[in-house]
Amino acid sequence: MVMTFESAKNNQDNNDNKDFFAIADNCLLSPYGIDTPGLQQVLDQILTYQVDYADLFFQYNRSEGWVLEEGIVKSGSFNIDQGVGVRAVSGDKTGFAYSDDISMSALVTAAQATRAITQQGSSQSVQVEKRHDIDFHRQLYLPEDPIGHLKDADKVALLEKLERYTRKIDPRITQVVVSLAGEYEVVMIARSDGLLAADVRPLVRLSLQVIAEENGRREQGVAGGGGRFGYAYFTDEILQDYAQKAVHQAIVNLNARPAPAGAMTVVLGNGWPGILLHEAIGHGLEGDFNRKGSSAFSGRVGERVAATGVTVVDDGTIPQRRGSLNIDDEGNPTQCTVLIEDGILKGYLQDNLNARLMGVAVTGNGRRESFAHIPMPRMTNTYMLNGDKDPAEIIASVKYGLYAANFGGGQVDITSGKFVFSAAEAYMIENGKITYPVKGATLIGNGPDVLTRVSMIGNDMLLDPGVGTCGKEGQSVPVGVGQPTLRIDGLTVGGTGN
Repeated sequence: MVMTFESAKNNQDNNDNKDFFAIADNCLLSPYGIDTPGLQQVLDQILTYQVDYADLFFQYNRSEGWVLEEGIVKSGSFNIDQGVGVRAVSGDKTGFAYSDDISMSALVTAAQATRAITQQGSSQSVQVEKRHDIDFHRQLYLPEDPIGHLKDADKVALLEKLERYTRKIDPRITQVVVSLAGEYEVVMIARSDGLLAADVRPLVRLSLQVIAEENGRREQGVAGGGGRFGYAYFTDEILQDYAQKAVHQAIVNLNARPAPAGAMTVVLGNGWPGILLHEAIGHGLEGDFNRKGSSAFSGRVGERVAATGVTVVDDGTIPQRRGSLNIDDEGNPTQCTVLIEDGILKGYLQDNLNARLMGVAVTGNGRRESFAHIPMPRMTNTYMLNGDKDPAEIIASVKYGLYAANFGGGQVDITSGKFVFSAAEAYMIENGKITYPVKGATLIGNGPDVLTRVSMIGNDMLLDPGVGTCGKEGQSVPVGVGQPTLRIDGLTVGGTGN
């Protein structure tokens, strides 16, 4: 929820306890004797020096984790973190201080520290486009507490049920590890332009890892999902789906042959393979890299950077998705930002700082791991839109190539765009048909180049099941990815076979 300082107190009095601002006030301000005039006083203190912008970021985070292995709860954790980050920006210089003590004295001390840092910088004035009107009633997810809504015994029973479903599928499954994670986060942002914003963010994730053994060979399969909702999402049907997918991947890899190497046509499956799009292309479209000229996409807005038909968006407004937010960590509403449209680069993902310095509008992509970190432009849910091809038609068009149905890990160099990704589940395509599974396939290429090699786009766009976590400069945030089935011509495949 977003409002002005002037309306904050009246709004608080007129809302029930489900209102985001009321929850944040009761959690982050009132218990410590802080009110909105106090916040204004701290911001005014910072602005007495040559500062362009300042904000306060309050956060309360309660999280838990459970791990079941071989039918036994091997680990359990419960953490509570809270604190406030104080930031002052002068030109391109940022002063930042944080404290896990939420109090007026801690705020004043942090404000003095940030002011001292920015005193040494020089201010510059950049005209910024008027920000979009803010949706005061957006609610992409309920402000529920997933941790408190289910008894601990029921959480363990959930893990045990998933393990039972998994072991029943195939006797070759010799090891099952199930993990459950939940988070309840409350944030409040107070800004020097008078904006006061709050959000209450639930987040859950269930993960399954299995090991299959046969004739002395051991292979792994993984599955899982989650989003911004409660544990009730994990119904029997969902659990059985996770079990089937993890076991399928492990059994397929038991029978896999060594992957061939060389340049070939590659078909990427829909859904989670969009992680390649996220890593190899998405990071290169974040505003800070482009303002500094370190991205392969720097200065290319309006140019063709991808094949015709390729449209990529970042959308933080999809209800209940892992990467979605009502507001970003600077208080701006998230939005659906078109990054590439029909192959033409349209713009970058922006936070307040980089948008101001580049003279463009913010896109609601200012994100931070916690109150102890400064915000940066980050992705939310990044995916490619549908094309017009049936996935079967795409497979049938390939005489010889690789079908990468699922991905494991990968690495990318933002400056050059070069990437290396390993396929967790892959098959050979011969004469238009999927023939046999292969193991050890890695995809090697260059992000901007691979976009130009997309020759067919499926009509089956799928978002990932809700498992993505993105790392950047030591900060991790939850994200989503997705894409339809894609045919990419002339991609280098590193393999283990001849």
